Amino acid sequence: MRAKTAEDRALLEMIDPIADSQGLAVVRVRLMGGTLRRRLQIMAERKSDNDISVEECARLSRAISEVLDVSDPIAGEYLLEVSSPGIDRPLTRLMDFDLFEGFEARLETDRMVEGRKRFKGIVAGVEGDHVAIDLDGEEETALIPFEWLADAKLVLTDELLKRGAALRAARGEPEDDGLPEGAPDNQNPDLSKDEA
Repeated sequence: MRAKTAEDRALLEMIDPIADSQGLAVVRVRLMGGTLRRRLQIMAERKSDNDISVEECARLSRAISEVLDVSDPIAGEYLLEVSSPGIDRPLTRLMDFDLFEGFEARLETDRMVEGRKRFKGIVAGVEGDHVAIDLDGEEETALIPFEWLADAKLVLTDELLKRGAALRAARGEPEDDGLPEGAPDNQNPDLSKDEA
C-alpha cells in the first residue's frame, strides 16, 4: 500500500534508498493527476520516532529532485510534494498497525471479506501477516490479511489529537500550532518541477 500503481512502485524503488540514506522511511508514494500537470506526493518520517521536521522534508525533497532530474521517470510537468504523514495518517505498512494499536481506523480491502470491503474500528495490532481490528458494534476482532488492504487510514479523534499534541510538546513546539482545531498536522514544502 505504500505504492498503488506500477508507476508508483517504480518511483518508490528509486526514492526508498534516498530516504534511507537520510534515516527516513517512505510511508507512501502517489503520482496523481492527469497528463497536463501531475503531483508526486511523498510522505516520509524518521525511522527512529516516526516524526519528521520541515527541514528534513525539504532536504529529502532536494535529494529526490536531483535523482529525478537525472533519471527523468515522469513525463511532462509535475509538482513534487514531500510531507509528514500527518496526524490522521495512512497506515501503509504492517508495523503501522502495531504502532497505532488502540486508535480508530478505517480499512478498505481489494476483495470481499465476510460480505464487505469497508471496516471501521479500533486497531488491535497484528497477528502474523494479518491486521487485527476491533470492529465498531461487533464483539469479535476481525483478522484481515495485510496484502488484501487497498487503503487504511487513522480516523481523526480526540485521542489522536491528544497524541499529536503530546508529540509536539515532546519536540518543544508550542501547543497552538496555528492550525484550525482538528486539522491534519502535515508539513508540506512544495517544490515544482518542470520536466521536458
